[in-house]
Amino acid sequence: MEERPWWLESLRGWSYATYEILIQRLQSRHLKNPLPLPPLDDVTCIVTGSTSGIGLEIAKQLALSRAHVVMAVRNKPAACDLIQKWQQEFGDLSMEVMELDLLSLKSVVNFAKAWNMRSKPLQVLINNAGIFSIGQSIKFSKDGYESHIQINHLGPALLSILLLPSLGKSSPSRIVNVNSIMHCMGVVDPNDLNFTKEQHNFKSAKAYSSSKLAQIMFSSILQQWLPPEIDISIVCVSPGVAHTNVIRDLPKPMQVGYHLIPYFLLTAQEGARSALYAATDPQIPDYCRSLKTKERPLCAYVSCDCRFVNPSKKAENLTVAEEVWERTLDMVGLPIDAVDKILQGKEVWCQFQDD
Repeated sequence: MEERPWWLESLRGWSYATYEILIQRLQSRHLKNPLPLPPLDDVTCIVTGSTSGIGLEIAKQLALSRAHVVMAVRNKPAACDLIQKWQQEFGDLSMEVMELDLLSLKSVVNFAKAWNMRSKPLQVLINNAGIFSIGQSIKFSKDGYESHIQINHLGPALLSILLLPSLGKSSPSRIVNVNSIMHCMGVVDPNDLNFTKEQHNFKSAKAYSSSKLAQIMFSSILQQWLPPEIDISIVCVSPGVAHTNVIRDLPKPMQVGYHLIPYFLLTAQEGARSALYAATDPQIPDYCRSLKTKERPLCAYVSCDCRFVNPSKKAENLTVAEEVWERTLDMVGLPIDAVDKILQGKEVWCQFQDD
């Protein structure tokens, strides 16, 4: 099938996003805010990017439901200040802070190694941290990768695989990836995930949406690689279009328009509901198991109104997804059989780890 030009995919993608903005409150009217959660005693959750926006609300609500919450963040002082504030407001909460910088794959490796060495349970990993540098020029991490693809896809993918030992020991467990409706406008080229060929015509919206599409594809293949006896559910979620710190990256004219539609935008607390649902609802494991029995299995996808939906048709292209899987493992420095080795208890060397 001939690939549609990017401008057409972009138009379709923005139309989907606009439609979601206009109807998301109506669709979500049945949900309470904050989302009621079951008691989470003896449940440990790692939440990346949890010092602001949706991630902050996710971490807070999990802690209030008595989970042990690990805030995996770049800014440790900011996270410590939040915990102190919440302790004063709500009483004793089980929370801690660990440093994680998704712009450094070495930081991801060090984080996973430090956590796995504790031999403590891990029931939920929430890959929330992400960026959308709207309108900005291409930027690369010190690892040499475009910032959207590294923070939104490569970093979370590496973290998820390296934490499989802890997640496997604690099964049933879950990996929740905060995704976006904008994956619909993504165009994934497995041979150019780093946008090397497009530096002269780089568009941040394309980089963002493509990184989110790649995340769904990778998640679908990872779910297939996990044997039934390793009961780990993988779920991608759309938080909806929420009023968060993404506005900092908008050009000033767009910031004005962003403020003109406050009624249609979700709050960060409302945007957190789909991730919280995916992390705690008891029907998630059964639903993920049912997907693995289908002819063309995909990872589970939850909309902003906490309903199971299908991702875009492009996400169903498992041929491309397999290529994304292989290219991703290569980019993060893992062997193609990394998952099998890790689940067998073998040590896997990553090129980004210390010698």
